Amino acid sequence: MDLLFDFFPIALFFAAYQFAGIYVATGVAIAASLFQLAYAWYVLKRVKPMLWVSTVIIVVFGGLTLYLNNPAFIKWKPTVLYWVFTLVLLVSAFFLKRNLIRKLLEEQVKLPDILWHRLNLAWAGFFAALGVLNIYVASNFSESIWVKFKVFGCMGLMILFIIPQAVLISRHVKDETPS
Repeated sequence: MDLLFDFFPIALFFAAYQFAGIYVATGVAIAASLFQLAYAWYVLKRVKPMLWVSTVIIVVFGGLTLYLNNPAFIKWKPTVLYWVFTLVLLVSAFFLKRNLIRKLLEEQVKLPDILWHRLNLAWAGFFAALGVLNIYVASNFSESIWVKFKVFGCMGLMILFIIPQAVLISRHVKDETPS
């Protein structure tokens, strides 16, 4: 359910782009993100920190795109978001001594400390690389290709990144069914 909730603005952005172009799609993404934030606030009674960050980034970069009539800003938005994720993972691990990947998953699985550390670094590296790749695609390909990459390419790369981790983690999942 969380995945569908997170995918909502991206799906609306893609649909709006197909029918009305980058500027309408940007406006739709901003509106969808604000709706998502309001829904989390009023209905779910909790807004996850990354939803705040994501909404601020889409409002700022999407707003700049619309105000300056320049799609470069919305193209930079995924990179900024991915690099924020990278920084949060690294700063929390090395300066605050908190592993956010562990915090996210430790209720479902118990792993050795070194494996948690490696997973955290892997996610940080993945987000950093995805940010670079987004800028490369945005700078070297058409807007239409970039939109497809943003929606389908990034999601596909994320799935390909998660599969080997899921296999590795699955070895450590405890079976809690009674014998």
